[in-house]
Amino acid sequence: MGWEEVHFASGDGQCAGRLFRPDAGGELPCVVMGSGLSCVRDQGLDVFAEHLADAGVAALAFDYRHWGESPGEPRSLMDPARQREDWLAAVAWAGTLDGIDLTRIAMWAYSMGTGHTQALAADGAEVAALVCVAPLLNGRRSILHIGGPGHMVRLTVAGARDGARSLRSAAPYRIPVAGPPGSLAVINSPDTVPGFAAITPPDSTWRNEVCARVALAPPYSLVRKVHRIPCPTLYCVFEDDDVNPPKLGRRAAERAPRGELREYPGGHFAAFDDTIFNQVAADQVEFLRRHLGAVA
Repeated sequence: MGWEEVHFASGDGQCAGRLFRPDAGGELPCVVMGSGLSCVRDQGLDVFAEHLADAGVAALAFDYRHWGESPGEPRSLMDPARQREDWLAAVAWAGTLDGIDLTRIAMWAYSMGTGHTQALAADGAEVAALVCVAPLLNGRRSILHIGGPGHMVRLTVAGARDGARSLRSAAPYRIPVAGPPGSLAVINSPDTVPGFAAITPPDSTWRNEVCARVALAPPYSLVRKVHRIPCPTLYCVFEDDDVNPPKLGRRAAERAPRGELREYPGGHFAAFDDTIFNQVAADQVEFLRRHLGAVA
């Protein structure tokens, strides 16, 4: 297994990523991998990508524009429409690569990223499978689950402040992504600060900030839309997730025509924990081998 740094065009810019290839030859399946709100490639994507490549699946792990190693100004801009565009660009680019079977390309996403991939698949994006880790199904329900109605109000006020600044081309008003309970951080549940600390390596490109206008973006509401997802979809749900309500992930797995559910102990960041990772990764490999026909 080897990897290379790559770049591909997306919208008005480009995305940076790493392409992991198995040692096996022939036309390979490929999994395109993106992360959640503010998370960047070096916060666990590479570890899962390496595991997939060892199992015979090529993996493209990328950073959204404005984040990580990808260019884009302003920095730390979370725009769902632009990030969905990045997903489509990544899938299209992967399909042009030598040795990649464009009929066997899947999308693997974590948290907020699963909102993007489910929405795209429900709207007709042609992919062979989805893997949704700690899935987001309803943006409003997640914010209430995290911090309650008062938290939603504070975020909306911060979003309006940043939105007003953007209209007059002023510097963005940024707020923390992760913070302790009661703080203005977007995600201020009890597990958030230690969770981010656990997944962030010392040399990470991650910054604990986001343009506050993210609070004004139309929230995903996907539970009633997943019935339109035609491809096999694996929902990896964590019993104590204090960011995305686990019961919504279970419900989505029931409603998606080809949905499959796997449940694990632990919270929102448990997939990257050494005690849980091996089981989560093994379940994903088994799912992808069944639906993509991995060669190893």
